[in-house]
Amino acid sequence: MTATTETAANAGPDAPNAPETPGHDRTDLHAPVVDWFDKHARDLPWRRPEAGAWGVMVSEFMLQQTPVNRVLPVYEQWLERWPRPADLAAEPPGEAVRAWGRLGYPRRALRLHGAAAAIAERHGGDVPVKHAQLLALPGVGEYTAAAVASFAYGQRHAVLDTNVRRVFARAVSGRQYPPNATTAAERKLARALVPEDDATAARWAAATMELGALVCTARGPECDRCPIADRCAWLLAGSPAHEGPPRRTQSYAGTDRQVRGRLLAVLRESHGPVPQATLDRVWQDRVQRARALDGLVADGLVEPLEGGLYRLPLS
Repeated sequence: MTATTETAANAGPDAPNAPETPGHDRTDLHAPVVDWFDKHARDLPWRRPEAGAWGVMVSEFMLQQTPVNRVLPVYEQWLERWPRPADLAAEPPGEAVRAWGRLGYPRRALRLHGAAAAIAERHGGDVPVKHAQLLALPGVGEYTAAAVASFAYGQRHAVLDTNVRRVFARAVSGRQYPPNATTAAERKLARALVPEDDATAARWAAATMELGALVCTARGPECDRCPIADRCAWLLAGSPAHEGPPRRTQSYAGTDRQVRGRLLAVLRESHGPVPQATLDRVWQDRVQRARALDGLVADGLVEPLEGGLYRLPLS
């Protein structure tokens, strides 16, 4: 649902710890992972049949770089207010930003609004079924298109998020962590691991994601609970420590992201234009505050008006 430019060390085909080739048969992973998922999957609203494709799409936008517990209340309010794409498309984009609340990365709200408008205009208000049509929607990338096609329509796609990448890195490639940025080798491996039939493939996509979220976590993997611990390459190799460039951690306090969030909070709470003087009280550093506000305007999240006023976008 979060991107850096770090590449994998030793990523050549003959390098140590390189991902296994797609020809390597790891179909023995399918049954235990899917069986584990059938018993331990969380009951999440976007997994219920009534969520439909729109509910799945909304969840995928919201879950990017945001934990489930923060998404749940916003997701439920969102679907109650906008149960269909056309309902959201009929509102100004600023209302999507307002309803996004404190989920972070609010450009996702604008992208979801843009996707809803395209669905209403091009597809009669129904989330398209075909992967290519999903991928053609504004704001929808390869991951989101594959996730919606798989989770909403039960299609066979490689769905590769951070959790899945970590499971594959450990279980198949013998590494503690995947590269910070998704590589072509990872995509090739993921495609090779997808089960042949659609139903199992869709279940496998959800199951590997859940395994990474609940068991094969980044900081504290619970290998004693893992259904594939007896065949995990990383565990069988003695759980070797991560090699290569240090993994980057994201900070928030004092960053432009924090300033942007505070500026947007003021605008969300106001139902009319906000004067510059009100925004000036949000952050003491004048230069950083101006930079953050300019960035919000450039991203289309804030609309400047005459007289030094600002508001959420209406179009």
